[in-house]
Order: sequence, then C-alpha cells, then structure tokens
Amino acid sequence: MFAKEIYIRRRSALCGKMGSGLILIPGNMLTPNNYLNNAYYFRQDSSFLYYFGLNTPALVGLIDADSGEVALYGDDFTVEDIIWTGTGAGSAGQFHHAYAGDDHSSPGG
Repeated sequence: MFAKEIYIRRRSALCGKMGSGLILIPGNMLTPNNYLNNAYYFRQDSSFLYYFGLNTPALVGLIDADSGEVALYGDDFTVEDIIWTGTGAGSAGQFHHAYAGDDHSSPGG
C-alpha cells in the first residue's frame, strides 16, 4: 500500500489522541462459502488497513499508547493454506518486519 512510515505516523497520532492504554485493532477473517478454503472475496477491515496497511486475513494489531510499542499477531500459514493461496503466504512475523516495524516494535506472535 503506502510506505511503512505513513502507518507509523498514523499509529503515533492515534496514541497521542488515546493518551494511554492498549489499542486492539483486529483484522477480518476469511468468510468461507461452502467449505473453509473456498472463501468469498476478502475485504480487510478499514481501520486495520488504515493503521497497518495489510490486506491479509486473520491478523490482529496491538498498540501500546503509553510506549508506542506495536505488536502484530497471527497464525503461520499451514501447508494447506499455501497450497490454496499460493507462494505469497507468509507469517505474521514476516509481515510485522516488512510493514509494521518501527523503533518501538516488538515481534508479534
């Protein structure tokens, strides 16, 4: 989507508005049509997209408004997931490193 610095600034602005506490931003899950791996077209949650820029199902972002620390959680893809979705599948840790990582981040998951 955009450069990761844009998402870092957006999360920083959110932390400034919240003041303190933890902010949980869940992404959307796949919605199966007639069986698990035959899902309807995926549409990510707008808030999750705005703050993290990831159009991948089953991820959850956690932001500590006090410290600015960010964690991204999700399950690693199984062999079956990779067969159905292709080689572009990755883990939450890989996504965290590529998109959500900033100076105050901890590895998610």
